[in-house]
Amino acid sequence: QVQLVESGGGLVQPGGSLRLSCAASGRILSINAMGWFRQAPGKERERVSCISSDGTTDYANSVQGRFTVSRDNTKNTVSLQMNSLKPDDTAVYYCAADRVFKLCLNPDYWGQGTQVTVSS
Repeated sequence: QVQLVESGGGLVQPGGSLRLSCAASGRILSINAMGWFRQAPGKERERVSCISSDGTTDYANSVQGRFTVSRDNTKNTVSLQMNSLKPDDTAVYYCAADRVFKLCLNPDYWGQGTQVTVSS
């Protein structure tokens, strides 16, 4: 079993920055890739970013150039640096882990979510 815990959410003004972190525990060696999803009220869940065990990264077009996903294998954490935040980035952000696909296409484990609100 793998447990994922997100942190770092909060309120930020448009144009500001925020950094989310996800700590993984349990059978972490079984994870192929980890990434971030988000879901806003009334909208479908969106895959934001993913990073695989071989270092391959992928980003949604809506965050390309603004968000950066990284990993720290020593600390078993994955982070999402969010810059130039927009009100449309407001959502609950979920950390996810995929045992099979390196693009986080079908995550097997999910965190509890952390709220990100971009507003003046």
